[in-house]
Amino acid sequence: MYDALVIGGGPAGLQAALTLGRMHRTVLLIDSGQYRNDPVAHAHNFVTHDGRAPAELRRLAREDLEHYATVEMREGTVERVRETGDGFVAETDGEPVEARTLVLATGMRDELPDVPGLADAWGAEVANCPFCHGHEFADRPIGLLGDGPSIGELESMLAPIGSEVITFGRDDLTKVERTDDGLLAHRPDGDPVELAGLFLHPSTSQAAPFAEDLGLDILSSGCVRVDALCRTSHPRVFAAGDLAHVEELPVPMPSILAALAAGQAAGASAVRFLANPKSENEGNPFTDAD
Repeated sequence: MYDALVIGGGPAGLQAALTLGRMHRTVLLIDSGQYRNDPVAHAHNFVTHDGRAPAELRRLAREDLEHYATVEMREGTVERVRETGDGFVAETDGEPVEARTLVLATGMRDELPDVPGLADAWGAEVANCPFCHGHEFADRPIGLLGDGPSIGELESMLAPIGSEVITFGRDDLTKVERTDDGLLAHRPDGDPVELAGLFLHPSTSQAAPFAEDLGLDILSSGCVRVDALCRTSHPRVFAAGDLAHVEELPVPMPSILAALAAGQAAGASAVRFLANPKSENEGNPFTDAD
């Protein structure tokens, strides 16, 4: 039985495994090879790594983990997780894995509006986060797709970056087309609009069913409810990265740096629980201590 099973090989899961490994806890990280930022060529707003490819960041992280004898990494898919008396059993590619604690780092799934061309440009000319992508569209027209207060806030944030910011309602775009230096936004009436890039807020859902299967508290954001130490409503389950959300924060803020910080907190919380389960349970605001 491993001390911890980490499901997900993105930034949050890799950092959680590193934190557990440095405390000489046996940990198995299972990586499906599917990542939310797969379409992204370059990660930004990450000091010392600004502009580095996410795949390269993952490669460097795995190299770090290879130095720790108690950390095992495995490529594969977890099919389901069930609770046992003293931990969990995960079915992975037909082989059961037992662990005392569980770190979920499986991320979220983005669901884009049904506009032709959006999916092809997603992660490049079409994006969600202005901190990660906005600077690359500087001094050119930037489009926004959607409505509501969040779009108005995004317009104000991008105003110092773009030469102009143009907002499109959900019915104002028939398709978007990639060009050599940006996008053409096609409208039902009128000529296409040339844009450097387009921002939108996609709908999101859990990328894996484990949080629901384990009965964890889920917030209206669709994210797992965690506290600042990445503890969930189950004392042996910790969650980090995009799939988790601290309720006191107004909205989830997905980023590689935030995922790394959450992974470290989740790994440390798992270590503390393993060292003293009763004491750590008493400090969890989501569970009742015996």
